[in-house]
This record gives sequence, structure tokens and C-alpha cells, in this order.
Amino acid sequence: MYSILVVDDEPLICKGLSSLLMSSGLAISQLYIAHNGYEAMDYLRLEDIDLLVTDIQMGEMNGIELMHQAKMIKPWVQTIIISAHETFQYAQLAIRLGAKDYLIKPLNSDQFLDSVRNVLLHTNKTSPSQDELLAGFREQFHMEQPSPKRMELLNKLLTDTTESEALATAVLLKYEHATVLTGPYFSVLRVKLSRSSELLQYAALNIAMELLDQAWNPVAFYSPEDEVSIIIQWDDKRFEDSGTSRINQLDMLGRSLQFNITKYLGMSCVIGISQVLRGVEFLSELGEQAEKAIRWNHDQKDLSVFYYGDFNWSRYGAKQDPTVEELDAQNNIIVDKAKNYIDEHYAQKGLTLHEVAQKNHVSPNYLSYLFKKNTGHNLWEYVIKLRMEESRKLILTTDLRRYEIAERVGYESPEHFSKIFKKYFGVSPTELKK
Repeated sequence: MYSILVVDDEPLICKGLSSLLMSSGLAISQLYIAHNGYEAMDYLRLEDIDLLVTDIQMGEMNGIELMHQAKMIKPWVQTIIISAHETFQYAQLAIRLGAKDYLIKPLNSDQFLDSVRNVLLHTNKTSPSQDELLAGFREQFHMEQPSPKRMELLNKLLTDTTESEALATAVLLKYEHATVLTGPYFSVLRVKLSRSSELLQYAALNIAMELLDQAWNPVAFYSPEDEVSIIIQWDDKRFEDSGTSRINQLDMLGRSLQFNITKYLGMSCVIGISQVLRGVEFLSELGEQAEKAIRWNHDQKDLSVFYYGDFNWSRYGAKQDPTVEELDAQNNIIVDKAKNYIDEHYAQKGLTLHEVAQKNHVSPNYLSYLFKKNTGHNLWEYVIKLRMEESRKLILTTDLRRYEIAERVGYESPEHFSKIFKKYFGVSPTELKK
């Protein structure tokens, strides 16, 4: 059974799509309706959503921005975009963010249901055995194995320490199966598998290439110690035009890759992500950063995706890792700063995890992990708690109307505020007032 979230600022469209979906015979357990991006974000944070169907033009937060935020919260949520505008730029951005379809209004009912059916069909909720999964990979993928010479050169790029050697190796790669590292901006992701197998490495490599596609100009290859390495590239235009920060892009890629490897291969993995640097000569530094990020897993076993920039390594010697005590102290500071920021801004309409993480100069993934580890509840649960406690106080001690209270605690819609309030307290604002 699947959960679908429909987002459109036109109530009639939401009603029409809801009726169409509920009468379609699809295995839908829950259907949620949101009339703007902020409402949709609450559902994405609080519910288990499989498919997001969203309009593009919706006022303060459009569909593209909603996709950005959704991917940061749950990178595996599938998306279908609906739009009254056949605009290539929107369609290109949506597909780059992983939208499964881009449909133009007025919608054709059969086409819409076919699109939804196709997305849900590929949202596998069963857990086949690893033998079945690998057999499926043998049938589904026929990607050419990376040649030994090509892998040798690529791994050399991630370990060479001199600029001249790196540039010479990059030149050689141009003639080895047409591998070209154009960049000029690069980042490195390393995937360390929990079990050693050539077939598992091959399957993980295929998952990476399917996930990243050509929008990221990825170069993926096997590395020693049961690892798969991926070089991500940005050209000047894409680097400048991106609608979200590079940290968030890498965070989304890493979490989505980890989720899909775990789901489709039935095994755990650890992913290390480097920072972004300009120039092929820095690939060895980026490779070392990604490898170093993976080592965090020794001390934080319950986290699987690590971004190098989440910790201030410059405070320590070049070859010296921080102690557990030093790491804990640094993490406590991050959580305290995040709580203080939320305490001051929880009533801000449109507050996001991205914003709180940015103020702490860490990735959203790492902040979410630390907040849950240190406080026992996730970051957005803390925001909801503050909003609900303040709204309850205002209901009991003032004569403010519902829409005024909703606005004071960060909600654009009084109706949506009432839904969240009733879910939190078990009674509506009106019932509490009585």
C-alpha cells in the first residue's frame, strides 16, 4: 500500500486528482492534500510519503523549491510534476532533481494515472532475497565492466599527490574508453560495502550510475578495499546556476545512494563525501577527504553517510583524527546552536532544516542525526513541539482568532494549523477553547 501527497494551490484540482486517484483501483492507503509548499513540508516531515504530485507555480514556495526540500528530508520520495506551463527550464530542473514525469495541464486522466501507476510499480515495498536481487541485476543491467587500465588510472588520480602527475594521468584517461574529466569542479563519493563480492560491487556501481545519470557527468569505478568511487563533476554554468547549495546536493546524493544500495542489495554500506574543489589536480585531496569521512563510522555506527566538511578537521594535525571526547564536544556545540536558533525562529513561516543546518555550517543529514542522537527526537518534532505549546498558551490566555494564532506560530493556513494541532493534542483548537 502506498501514500500519496497531492500539492496544488487550486482546491478544485486537488479535489479532482484525489477523486481520480481514490477511484483508480491503485493500492493507495493514504492520500494527503496540501495547498502550498509549507503545508506539504509538514506532511513530508511527519508522514511516510511514497509519491509527491506537485504543481510548479504555488506562490511563495514553488514546486521546484518543494522538490529541493523534499529531497533533503527523504531523498527516496518519488515526484511527478504538473504544470500549466510547458517551460523547458522548469522541466529540465525537475528532471535533474529526479522527477519521474512532467505533465502539462489540463491533465489527461489516463495519462496521469499511467504515470502514477508506473512510479508506484517501481517503488518496491517488498524485500526479496539477495539472490533474487542479484539475479535481477544480471537481467536488468548490461553495463560494460570498467577496464582494468581505466580503473588503475582513475584510482591513481585519487592517490597521486603532485599536480603534474594528476594532469598527466587525466590526459591518459582521455584515450582510455573516452573517459574525460572536464569539471572544472569536482567532488568524490566513496562507497564502502559491508560484504566483499565482485557481483555486489558491480551491482552497486550500476545503482550509482542509474541514480546519478548524465546530469552529474559521473565517473564511477571500483576501488580497493571493496569500495566503489564516484567522481561528480560540475561545469561552470551548472555550478553557478544550481538552485541549491553543493553541500545539499551531495547530501541528497549520498543519502539516496545509501538508501538504494541497502534496499536493492539487502546489505549495509558506508558513504564518504568530499568537499567540492576546482581543478583535476585536487582529486587526490578529494579522494583522501572521502576516505577520511568514511572512518567516522568507527565511532558513529548508527550513521552511514558522512560529509567531510561536517567537522572542523583543521583544528587537528594533518594525520591526527579527533578523539571521541573532542568530537562529542564539537557535536554538542552544533546541537546547542541549532536549538537556540530554533527557539528564536520556530514561528517563522517557511523555516527549513536547510536553513538551520546552514547556520551551523553542517549538512542537513548530519544535523538531523546529531539532533536526534542528543535530544531523543528529530529536529522537526522539536519545532512542532514549540509551535504547539505556544499556540495552546495563546488559545487559553488570549482572545486571538484561529487565523491569528496560526500566523503567530508559523502556519500560513488556519485549516492546516488545526490539522496539526488536533494530531498533536487530540483535540481541535475550538474544542480546547470550549
